[in-house]
Amino acid sequence: MKLDKVIAKRTNKTVYRDGNLAIKVFSNDYSKADILNEACNQARVEDCGLNIPRIREVCKIDGKWAIATEFVEGETLAALMEKNPKKMDEYLDTFVRLQMEIHSKRVHNLNKLKDKMNRKISETDLDATTRYELHTRLDGLPVHNKVCHGDYNPSNIIVTPDKELYILDWAHVTQGNASADVARTYLLFSLAGQTEIADRYLDLFCHLSDTAKQYVQKWMPIVAASQSVKGNAKEREFLLKWVDVVDYE
Repeated sequence: MKLDKVIAKRTNKTVYRDGNLAIKVFSNDYSKADILNEACNQARVEDCGLNIPRIREVCKIDGKWAIATEFVEGETLAALMEKNPKKMDEYLDTFVRLQMEIHSKRVHNLNKLKDKMNRKISETDLDATTRYELHTRLDGLPVHNKVCHGDYNPSNIIVTPDKELYILDWAHVTQGNASADVARTYLLFSLAGQTEIADRYLDLFCHLSDTAKQYVQKWMPIVAASQSVKGNAKEREFLLKWVDVVDYE
């Protein structure tokens, strides 16, 4: 595999293109268990009927773990939103309907979202009283088994020249309550400073899916707390403000 064409850089990982392959190479300090879990998750989701680049190989390159998948030609939905702001309503509609399609799928051997959230809350540096409150709230929310992407944002959607949509980055996929997935997407928009788009996204999702906004908002403190574990200092400060929110109007 040739690693001379970088197509994306993230913390602790770099994605290269080699012909028809996209090769994600992880840094040496990245957990092997997390890498293999990511590959396993994506393999589990591949056959559920969504457009997903298929895994071709999990290997080591120069001592670093790598996951090679099919390369999908196209632009990210995030790039299209930035280039064509007047089409934002159209793009958000596409974005929400694709997320609803993900939630319509079932993959029963995925990790459970509630288990992951409980573990993440326990890993935070929040005080014991706040952690107890969050655990209690989480335990009181309905258990579902919908596929939840876990990092659903426009940069993880590829639009091909033929207008097909492909969904990338299944590292955080679980099965659980779709409203938790929506809460995470809302917070991702907010973290990026796109608060107006975040609100429009949430309104549209609730309208198209006939979901009460208050129901999604119940997940906000829980998702924010779990998201804060791996965030940088600035992200943690922002997210922990959401943890303090008790009631929503």
